[in-house]
Amino acid sequence: MPKETTKKAAAAPKKKAAAKSTTTPKPRAVKAAATPKPESFSKLRIRVRAYESKILDQSVKQIMDTALRYDAKVLGPIPLPTEIKKYTVNRASFVYKNAREQFEMRVHKRLLDIINPSAKVIEALTNLSLPSGVSIDVKMI
Repeated sequence: MPKETTKKAAAAPKKKAAAKSTTTPKPRAVKAAATPKPESFSKLRIRVRAYESKILDQSVKQIMDTALRYDAKVLGPIPLPTEIKKYTVNRASFVYKNAREQFEMRVHKRLLDIINPSAKVIEALTNLSLPSGVSIDVKMI
């Protein structure tokens, strides 16, 4: 019986010794820089936010239909994480600390990319009327 314990005890330091000896990491190969494309390509990034997901999806569909009507290439809609804001409020004004209510606001978000938008597409998107409660952020990348 004592022989088995000595074998286990002898095996453990070898593992620790192997873990202690570290070799220097090999240098990584440097990638060559990608050659830029001769054509200039622009992207219109549209972020749409709303409290109700149904209205948001209708607005995104309306934007996509408008862009596709003018033969623009559309990537998306990409659903982004829903932002949830939670608020805890006391029900009573003075006593009853244990009586509380919890409220939450959910902000649903979508992302659309329009590749190489023409002037007609940009003009049509600016003249687009969307329902209230939908906010849009447009960036030219």
